[in-house]
Amino acid sequence: MVGMQIADIQSDIDHELVSKQQIDAKIKSVAKQVSIDYADEPPLLVAVLKGAVNTLTAFSQALSIPVQMDFMSLSSYGNGTESTGTITVRQDLSVDVRGRHILIVEDIVDSGRTLNWLMGELRDRGAASVEVFALLEKPARREVEFDVKYRGFEIPDEFVVGFGLDYCEEYRNLDSIAVLKPQVYQGEHA
Repeated sequence: MVGMQIADIQSDIDHELVSKQQIDAKIKSVAKQVSIDYADEPPLLVAVLKGAVNTLTAFSQALSIPVQMDFMSLSSYGNGTESTGTITVRQDLSVDVRGRHILIVEDIVDSGRTLNWLMGELRDRGAASVEVFALLEKPARREVEFDVKYRGFEIPDEFVVGFGLDYCEEYRNLDSIAVLKPQVYQGEHA
């Protein structure tokens, strides 16, 4: 799939699930609320690489408060479509979170295992508070329950790509959320 053309990308998409306009409107709405909630103590925004980069960029630009950002690279998927359940820290934060208010900016909550682990890890490191903004949630896949304070869209149990979400590192550059045709990730794609 190296060097895919736009026509190849479009032929791999079954249908658009959330449009660019819907994403923009939701992010602006959530950013407005977060700007109010954290007006006195701006949070450290933490994004998990690589999927949450698009969401973090759009979200941070929509905020009306000053914020700092940091990144972690975590893996529980490898190159597959199912979480392995084992969390691997590929890149850690570059700042101390002790006493800080943390807002994790996440692209999608699927099983919830990775995000639940991250929330616990940040609390263990002494964060004053840890909250979550998740652009997408798949309730049908949820294995671990926790509070997502700032919610984007609830989506069905379909394999989605775009706006940072990938399959084998492809499709992240789509400006909307789309459902990938099953034959693509089931190995039938040439």
